[in-house]
Amino acid sequence: MKFVVFSLGCRVNQYEGQSMVKKFIEHGFEATDRLEYADAYVINTCSVTSEADKKSRQAVARVKKLNKDAKVYVLGCSSQNNSKPFEEKDGVILVGGVADKMEFVTKILDTLSGKCDKTVEIAPLPTVYEDDFSPSLTNSRAYIKVQDGCNNFCSYCIIPYLRGRSRSRSLDSIYDEASSLIGKTRELVITGINVSAYGKDIGLNVIDLIRRLADIPMRKRFGSLECTVINDEMLQAMKDSGFCGSFHLSMQSGCDSVLKKMNRRYTSEQFLQIVGLIRKYYPDAGITTDVIAGFPEESEEEFLQTVETCSKAKFLHMHVFPYSERAGTKASKMQQVDKAIRVERANRLIQLSENMKNDFLSSQTGAIHEVFIEEKEGDYNVGYTDNFIKVYSLAPIGSCLKHKLTEIYGEGVKGETV
Repeated sequence: MKFVVFSLGCRVNQYEGQSMVKKFIEHGFEATDRLEYADAYVINTCSVTSEADKKSRQAVARVKKLNKDAKVYVLGCSSQNNSKPFEEKDGVILVGGVADKMEFVTKILDTLSGKCDKTVEIAPLPTVYEDDFSPSLTNSRAYIKVQDGCNNFCSYCIIPYLRGRSRSRSLDSIYDEASSLIGKTRELVITGINVSAYGKDIGLNVIDLIRRLADIPMRKRFGSLECTVINDEMLQAMKDSGFCGSFHLSMQSGCDSVLKKMNRRYTSEQFLQIVGLIRKYYPDAGITTDVIAGFPEESEEEFLQTVETCSKAKFLHMHVFPYSERAGTKASKMQQVDKAIRVERANRLIQLSENMKNDFLSSQTGAIHEVFIEEKEGDYNVGYTDNFIKVYSLAPIGSCLKHKLTEIYGEGVKGETV
């Protein structure tokens, strides 16, 4: 019997899905996280936006097209948020939530053997970190989850209600998993629902995590950080511990009045100060961000303040999202900006992002960077520099060599080994 674990959304979901794949294999089944023909599908859903909920629901139809007779099992954030749309879909046998994802595999096996005949089982949200994940390495880069949940309660975000309060993994457990990856990959990506909150519940902080991983002999980078945790001590620890010069800072808005309505705990000036501090330690840092366009009550003037802040930050790339209402959040009850205006503002930011990316890539032409080559794409093998520039190269997949960046090409630059 073959299982496919199809995970939508964030890196945390991917990590958890890969762990489920491994557990199926350990029980003697064929399993993969690639969406292909199988006897059974586990859909690991996402609910970060209303569009993510929609795609999660549509995933049931997608897998049934691959095998109309397949057994389907659903869990994750979207089913935690609202299980009914999944319960009503033909072929869905069992629906779970966010908690006990690894135990969900056992429940699936119980349904096969007739030991379990439940159709819905949404467990209470965890209060401590569930440390039973152990993924197989299915990508060139390895992801390691260090934290779950979030305490921020940004006014637009539903995730704290679905993932629960922030809870951290022990340093020893993180170190043991990182050590097991030595020789299997050249790069480790630290991920979580809110990595910046790491350790606050167990008497530690992100700097403790950085220092604990210092002797792991591979490139390391964070998936995402809040600007509020970054300071001189942290950046020096990163430099000393082999962390790459790439930073994804979740900005969301560059306007102070909008940031306040979002319940974000910094100003645009503070954000730009952190960007400057990063470039003091990493002069060629590739800095990316998330921006929401058309947040409730956002005026044209407020939007233009965001444009100005983004222009000053000189990002490598911006992930731009038109605001999406999430029922149950504070922002959903505010005066909404017309959807056409949201899209129009998002398009302006996307164009700005493209211009800044080209400026950044041009500034890096001629520079020499280490590139981890991960996969083949067209006539080239592709990988990323330490500051997260996509490089098209003829170097072999799996290599991690110094390259001279020669010219802008495709989504990045061409590179030649030196």
